[in-house]
Amino acid sequence: MQVFVLGATGFLGKAVARRLTLAGHHVTGMARNAEAATRLAAEGIFPFVGDLETDLAGAVAASGAADAVIFAPQLLLEPEHQAVSAFLERLAGTGKTFVFTSGTGVLSQRTAGDWSPDTFGEDEPFVPARSIARRVETEHLVRAAAARRVRGIVMRPPLIWGPGDHGHVASVYRSVARTGAACYIGRGLNCYSNVHIDDLSRAYELALEKGAPGALYHAVAGEIPNRWIAEAVARDLGCETRSLTLEEAFEVWGKFAALIVMGASSRSRSPRARRDLGWEPEHLDMMTQIGEPRLRALAERMAVGA
Repeated sequence: MQVFVLGATGFLGKAVARRLTLAGHHVTGMARNAEAATRLAAEGIFPFVGDLETDLAGAVAASGAADAVIFAPQLLLEPEHQAVSAFLERLAGTGKTFVFTSGTGVLSQRTAGDWSPDTFGEDEPFVPARSIARRVETEHLVRAAAARRVRGIVMRPPLIWGPGDHGHVASVYRSVARTGAACYIGRGLNCYSNVHIDDLSRAYELALEKGAPGALYHAVAGEIPNRWIAEAVARDLGCETRSLTLEEAFEVWGKFAALIVMGASSRSRSPRARRDLGWEPEHLDMMTQIGEPRLRALAERMAVGA
């Protein structure tokens, strides 16, 4: 299959492009510059140099040669909606596949560190925050594309972890560098469901292979309260834990990350992905990262430059 991966140099897009290439698909990956294109080519991914924000028309035109388009870049909500609309218009009537990457941030509740009993499967109703409503509209647009003869599929990943400094564990290590303690917000009982990057990229492969038109898929392996993460990091580094107010958390992680990630609850389940795709995660414990040298180095490196 000819697959065009948008966002192919990002954490998720790169993993998806690599997996599909190893599975025997002919993958074209979008890169913003020649240096990034060279890195893609070294992995057997045919590079397309372009930018969705400055030359959307060129990327849309290039997508016509693909059997499937996987949308995995990180854009602001309105440019994202406009880009998705343009690709769906180009693919209308072809029966080709368009896979849109959303995220369980659309489910997030600003609990300021408190636990929430709410957990959502793929097709269960929820009320999104006004700030993320445009993303939900984009999801609906993709799912409705089946009526225009586009096999539109939405992937809604939770927190992604794995090689690289991604996720809550890395964020807690960074907090030690800034404060001398492993931090969480409020009571630290909030949970953000998670998945390993390898399991998630396999979910994309399965969705491409047998996902239903108009389907929405989660890919969830587990969830851990933030305070448990902080306590594990503190044991690893021999430091204290510390509860932060939201205002203090803004200084440690930035306002967006404090409100939407570290202080929020976003609990999800993936019954449809397991049923339709036969997907099962292999990496079930995000805490296996604790003690990795690359994470310990985050605290040491940032402490020097803080």
